[in-house]
Amino acid sequence: MSAPRHVIRDRIDSFPTHQIDGYGVRPGHALPFGATFVPGGVNFSVYSRGAEAVSLVLFRRGERDPMAELPFPDEFRVGGVWSMTVFDLEYEDVEYGYRIQGPAQPRVGDRFDATKILADPYARSMSGRAVWGVEPDWDDQYMYRSRLTFDDFDWEGDQPVRIPVEDLVVYELHVRGFTRDPSSGVDQPGTYAGLAEKIPYLKALGVNCVELMPVFEFDEFENGRLNPETGERLYNYWGYSTVGFFAPKAGYAATGRFGMQCDEFKNLVKQLHAADIAVVLDVVFNHTAEGNEHGPTIHFRGLDNRTYYMLTAEGYYYNFSGTGNTFNCNNPVVRDFVLSCLRYWAGEYHIDGFRFDLASILDRGPDGAPLTNPPLPEALAYDPLLKDCLLIAEAWDAGGLYEVGNFSNSRHWSEWNGKYRDTLRRFLKGDQGTVGELATRMVGSPDLYRHRGALASVNFVTAHDGFTLADLFSFNDKHNEANGEGNRDGGNDNNSWNCGAEGPTDDQDVLALRARQQRNALLLLLLSQGIPMLLAGDEVGRTQLGNNNGYCHDGPLSWFDWNLVDRNTDLLRFVRNCIAFRAAHPMLRARRQPCGDYVACAQSSDVSWHGSRAYQPDWSPTSRLLAMMRTGQGPDGEPEFVYVAANAHWEGHAVELPALPDGHRWHLFADTSAASPDDVSFPGREPLLDDDSSATVPGRASVVLVGRRPENRD
Repeated sequence: MSAPRHVIRDRIDSFPTHQIDGYGVRPGHALPFGATFVPGGVNFSVYSRGAEAVSLVLFRRGERDPMAELPFPDEFRVGGVWSMTVFDLEYEDVEYGYRIQGPAQPRVGDRFDATKILADPYARSMSGRAVWGVEPDWDDQYMYRSRLTFDDFDWEGDQPVRIPVEDLVVYELHVRGFTRDPSSGVDQPGTYAGLAEKIPYLKALGVNCVELMPVFEFDEFENGRLNPETGERLYNYWGYSTVGFFAPKAGYAATGRFGMQCDEFKNLVKQLHAADIAVVLDVVFNHTAEGNEHGPTIHFRGLDNRTYYMLTAEGYYYNFSGTGNTFNCNNPVVRDFVLSCLRYWAGEYHIDGFRFDLASILDRGPDGAPLTNPPLPEALAYDPLLKDCLLIAEAWDAGGLYEVGNFSNSRHWSEWNGKYRDTLRRFLKGDQGTVGELATRMVGSPDLYRHRGALASVNFVTAHDGFTLADLFSFNDKHNEANGEGNRDGGNDNNSWNCGAEGPTDDQDVLALRARQQRNALLLLLLSQGIPMLLAGDEVGRTQLGNNNGYCHDGPLSWFDWNLVDRNTDLLRFVRNCIAFRAAHPMLRARRQPCGDYVACAQSSDVSWHGSRAYQPDWSPTSRLLAMMRTGQGPDGEPEFVYVAANAHWEGHAVELPALPDGHRWHLFADTSAASPDDVSFPGREPLLDDDSSATVPGRASVVLVGRRPENRD
């Protein structure tokens, strides 16, 4: 009897057509790459242009030996893509990889090895490092196992926060280090969940964007070793060596041992968004964890070495990353991989932006030469799915390609402004010939970004790579002995100054000067035009004891000491008020750099420069005093004036103040030489200046005034 007409049959492609090693399979879908759920099964698709044969290797979770190995029939291949749908898998209990057969001819770039089981570069979850710091089984034939992931998280209506870029205050932090210290007081220290508990602190500080150091799956044991002096275990702590580009780091999840790292990370993003805090990921597409020809074979090398890496004519690896290999970003296949990865994080994880480590490599062609019009940065800038994402380039690489100001012509790209960092450091140190350049940096670096606007500049004084702010004014030289590399690692061009004593001291004069210098740096940073970025812990004086390359330390040296929040409340209050002041004055956040245009309501130009005398700046090489007045229209339609005087000289200077329109008076917002609480006011509550015609800027200090009508307190 025929089936009733109202019965709907299962889809025709939900039935196997072949049996391989006990599993029903059928020809798969070539796209998308990776493992995706389809009716009744899982579609596996992998690209390997030079492969002669491909097998899918299946494991039960946690077992060392495979439970099945399924060769792809040749008719399952389309071009260089091998795809197969496998039915009746136990989704939550299966791990998978690939075995590729092909030529092993290193001199022409082929490094196929059928003895290796390869991870899926598109795997959305990985096992093998599920709990941070737990020693793995070094004899395991398959160290980094690909897993299946259900995309069933309930976002409860969450969307990327879409904070206007001009309003961002970025806070760079390490997920584990932010709460790992026992002083954090969180339930799950060192995890995504632990970070979520600290959202009220971030909110109170006033930052509205966190830039997370790498959270893509990496191996903390890579290059692991013991400190020869102390016996301390040294790790790949920072994580700038990616294993799984689509997979969140399981060892950062309290639930990682249960395979729930994806949901835990999504929950962190959702909670940050609920607090109106954007999430930017630090991504590493300049190299991978496979290293040079002596490194491990994890995925790309065994899948298609010639496609994924820049190779010399002899088949060796170009090393523009300083880590052994260089990702071949402008190969069309690799370009598609990068785009697919970022689209996935933007779409599936609601990520608000990406910071690209050593991004100048994205501008290099397959032979390593810089390209005039590199396709990948342009593709990222105009990708429809990434339209609202912030894109930030670290516009240099380890091969000497320095492109600050020249990374891209697109307004969609911003850059870590290394020239801002170096100029501000040199000025505060007291170097000659820095006043003119500091003036340029503080108004959005128009020499670098006039055609792209001030928001192309991400301004910073410190970042994870280098001294903390406290150490910048406590050490003349790096002290990286604890890294076990003879103090040879880390940069030597720090532009730091110890203020009179190297390292810890009881000298109260030195300590007071260091505190003043930290306030100078933070104040000028937060009043500069562009996107400001703070390093986590600088707001409370965190130190790394002079270590400017803490990449290998998972311990108190690199962790956020939450005792500092109570110990350094004065500095924390100063930073909070400076962030609030920036938010209160739109002209400091303008997209366009000021260029002297007349502001009618204020009867003044949008920027003017001053010295000891009003409107008479001293640009000479020996000058160490810079004064600037910014003018604009406030939110209430009233004119507003902000006067900044920065004195890097060891002697104080009297300055003549520019006259204000009738009815307006100068009020004191900040004086970094004053003791707390007189060093800074809450915005809108600044006390009236006694004398509107002049002020004194003490030695090594900065003063900020705001011009407005006095409040009627009668």
